Amino acid sequence: METVETVETVDTARPQPGDWQRRLRARDPNLRVHLIGIGGAGLGPIATVLLELGVQVSGSDRQASATTARLAELGAAVHVGHSAARFASLPAEERPDVVLISSAVDAANPERAAAAALEIPVVKRSEFLPALLAGRRLIAVAGTHGKTTTTAMTVQVLRAGGIDCGYIIGAEAPVFGSAAAGSAPEFVIEADEYDRMFLGLKPEIAVVTNVEWDHPDCYPTPSSFRRAFMQFTDGVERDGTVIACADDPGAAQVHAYAPTRGPRWITYGLGEGADLRAGYVKTIPGGGSEAEISWWNAPAGVLQLAVAGLHNVRNALAAVAVGLNCGMEMATALAALQSYRGSSRRFEWKGEAHGVTVIDDYAHHPTEIQATLAAARERFPLQRIWAVFQPHTFSRTQRMLYRMGESFEQANEVIVLDIYAAREVDDGSINARDLVASSPHRAIRHIPTLVEAARFLAQHVAAGDVVITLGAGDGYRVGELLLAQLGSKGAA
Repeated sequence: METVETVETVDTARPQPGDWQRRLRARDPNLRVHLIGIGGAGLGPIATVLLELGVQVSGSDRQASATTARLAELGAAVHVGHSAARFASLPAEERPDVVLISSAVDAANPERAAAAALEIPVVKRSEFLPALLAGRRLIAVAGTHGKTTTTAMTVQVLRAGGIDCGYIIGAEAPVFGSAAAGSAPEFVIEADEYDRMFLGLKPEIAVVTNVEWDHPDCYPTPSSFRRAFMQFTDGVERDGTVIACADDPGAAQVHAYAPTRGPRWITYGLGEGADLRAGYVKTIPGGGSEAEISWWNAPAGVLQLAVAGLHNVRNALAAVAVGLNCGMEMATALAALQSYRGSSRRFEWKGEAHGVTVIDDYAHHPTEIQATLAAARERFPLQRIWAVFQPHTFSRTQRMLYRMGESFEQANEVIVLDIYAAREVDDGSINARDLVASSPHRAIRHIPTLVEAARFLAQHVAAGDVVITLGAGDGYRVGELLLAQLGSKGAA
């Protein structure tokens, strides 16, 4: 009997498994990427980089925003709302080659489900970013607190040194925005630990600002959180560098378990023994800081910052350390930081009306709240400070209830809004009233809604007061509503 050799045929017109990664690495201008949650802090900057690289970008989000409007201006096809029919209505050759989803997009999302049904690859950032950043000298900034500010400071330092780095930041910086492709090999990225995104990165330089348990919905125990950071630093290139805060016990623990044959570690901080140290820190007029810098125990210059708080001194040290590792002079790195003015939702001045100052900050973890309010007290030592806090997620509020309640010490008055659910469902086990009841603060109250809180403030604030909105949700709108009400009151 004659044998017939069978040959497997491949439909070259249909994308093959892994095809999108190859094409993304090659910067194929015909590659189509769809982002579900394109207006968010996680995906918006990625979309910007893709557009600058010439990739075809589309995306959707629940609502329009300044981010979606800007991306549309850059050439993205942006849709408001999620539709199951969005992909099916397109000819096969016009459908996305890959769909990128944010961590908040669950399996029930109609576009995610439709993409899966059409066999379009659906991936998270941890899988997408290695292809996007292939061939770059990756600088990843990780840590429970301070990632955004440290990333923005690092970009400012490198660019001042003539390095046209690419970057992805989780907030808008006043001068350079939140993202750019850049022309230099260096690429700076805010390495988010949520959903273990940062474990997909293989940086040459890694920064660890601190390691303090957070995201209990993702990391059920402090040890599981710490292990993730150990994995992250284990992923640094063997001839690379880890830059870690010597003042932080969690970062020190990660350092202690690091293999001896791996990347070198450089420490920074305010205490004795740090490789890069800030000493004799003092507050300067306007609420900034000044400190004497030593490098390997030798005097190296003076750091001057316009942003307040010891936490920002540490963030600045990390950025300087990255600059030094990229071949910059100490004087250049220090000078670059003098003009740093912060980023959106990081002690951001929102406005003033009738002598009432409104500031917004992203702080949503007890440690962040304490640091922000300490900086506020340093900046406004004699004023009455109102803290308006919106708890973020039920799981974090429940697991950190008592620490949250204790974090408002530097505020004179505290308002707690209803919990911002984010990606979670309210099962009735925790609410904002529980936080108020657990707090030792003598002037803390629960006001459920943004509108009610703004109305209460408008009736009770006085000239000289400072109102600080805190949280990762939409609580910042209380400040905006308050300013509008005070303004209209003045006009009348």
